[in-house]
Amino acid sequence: MYILLDIGFIIFHTVLILFNLFGWIWKATRRWNLATLLFTAFSWFILGIWYGFGYCPCTDWHWQVRRELGYTEMPTSYIEFLVELLTGLDFSTALVDTATAILFFMALLISIYVNFRDFEKKPIAE
Repeated sequence: MYILLDIGFIIFHTVLILFNLFGWIWKATRRWNLATLLFTAFSWFILGIWYGFGYCPCTDWHWQVRRELGYTEMPTSYIEFLVELLTGLDFSTALVDTATAILFFMALLISIYVNFRDFEKKPIAE
């Protein structure tokens, strides 16, 4: 069961990250993209007050599953884990965290912009 949960978390969390980065591209998903980006920011910065800056419930739950599978040395960052899993390379935590923050804030700013632009273009009902 834990193996299926591990695979499920890898798929779900990776899709969520990709959606956060690129969900603003399609008009139909822009509002959902902004919502997931804001939820991510809430998790990192508000829940992070209590659980540590950058806290993510998905990562927390996934690491619990991986501990049950016998993994003992997990990085603090899911992105660091994912990059190593996909490439086999071990980048520095600082580099991964910096790239993550830059890409996150770029996606957030773009999402805010396109959502605001779409809202302004909406015809006013008479």
